[in-house]
Amino acid sequence: MLFLLDTANVKEIARCFDLFPVAGVTTNPTLIAREKRPFYDILTDIRAVIGEGSMLHVQVVGTDAETMVTEAKQLRDRFGAGTFPKIPVTPQGLKAIRILANSGFHVTATAIGAPLQALLAARAGASFTAPYVNRLDNIGADGVGVVAGIVRLFSAYGLSTKVLTASFKNVQQVLDVALAGAHTATMAPELLNLILHHPLTDSGVAGFNADWAEAYGAGVTTLDLASV
Repeated sequence: MLFLLDTANVKEIARCFDLFPVAGVTTNPTLIAREKRPFYDILTDIRAVIGEGSMLHVQVVGTDAETMVTEAKQLRDRFGAGTFPKIPVTPQGLKAIRILANSGFHVTATAIGAPLQALLAARAGASFTAPYVNRLDNIGADGVGVVAGIVRLFSAYGLSTKVLTASFKNVQQVLDVALAGAHTATMAPELLNLILHHPLTDSGVAGFNADWAEAYGAGVTTLDLASV
C-alpha cells in the first residue's frame, strides 16, 4: 500500500518527505483554505518540495463538467504530468472524468461513499477512487466495509483502478483498509507519525542504548570504535 500525505502545509510536507517513504500529497479545498495563502503559491511550493516524480492530487471546484475539465487541464499544465485532478462523483463529475480519461489524464474520483459510486467512476476511466473512511463511520456506516467492497468489485471485474482511501482518525482504520486490500492511504502528518509509535519499540531502543552506553560510553557510536 502506498502512503500519501493529506495536507497543504508545506512545512509538514517537507518534514514527512524527509523521513517517510511517501508517494505524494493529496489536497482538498478545505485543506487549501486552511493555509490562508494564495492557491497557486501553495501548490507551487508543494511541487517544489515533493519533486516532479511524486503524485499531487488537487481537487477542482467547478460544478459543471466543462469547468472541471478546464480546471484540470490548467492544473496539469502548471504542475506537471504527476498532477491528478480530483473530481467528485456527481453526474457532472462522472462526465468530466470520462472526458479527461479519454484525453490521457490520470483522474482521482473523490467524495465516494458507496462501492457502486466507485464502480461507476472506474468505468468512466478514473485511475483512483477515494472513499471517505471516517466520514462513513461518523454517520453509522462501515467505512472499512465500503473499502473492502470496492476492492472486491475491482478485482471481480478486472479493473485497474486503484482504491485511494481517505478520511482517517486513527491508526486502526489505516491498518483495517490495508488488510482489506486498499492500494493507497492518504492521511494527516500527525497520523503518519503515530503509525511508528509503539511502546515495545520505544522500550526496546531505550534498552539497547542503555546497554551500549554502559559498555562503551554515552554518545559513542560504531564510527568512534572503528579505529580502536
